[in-house]
Amino acid sequence: MHRLWLALGALFGLAAVALSAWAAHAAPARLDAHRLMALQNGITMQGWHALALVGAALWAERQAGALPNLAAAGFALGLLLFCGGVYASALGGVSLGPMAPLGGTLLMVAWGLLAASAVIRA
Repeated sequence: MHRLWLALGALFGLAAVALSAWAAHAAPARLDAHRLMALQNGITMQGWHALALVGAALWAERQAGALPNLAAAGFALGLLLFCGGVYASALGGVSLGPMAPLGGTLLMVAWGLLAASAVIRA
């Protein structure tokens, strides 16, 4: 399972770099300041949590048990929901309801699960 998390983390990281380049060069001509700031916040969250997903994948390979894999799953799903909601709003002006807050909550839960996996073997 850790290979799936590692691949997803790498793809999220790659997408964050590509989006960052687009946000720096092309987006300012297309987005107002508020939407550009939201886009940049989404990219920042994506980049940091892509690294967290890679770390969780490496930890899941090393540490047997469900908690590291649950943390990685939380990072992956949280990234999709949070960043997807932010990007839909920033780029398309579309509100996806509670998608971003739910994703943010999942990211926080994933951090908690990752911390728990360091002290509990389950």
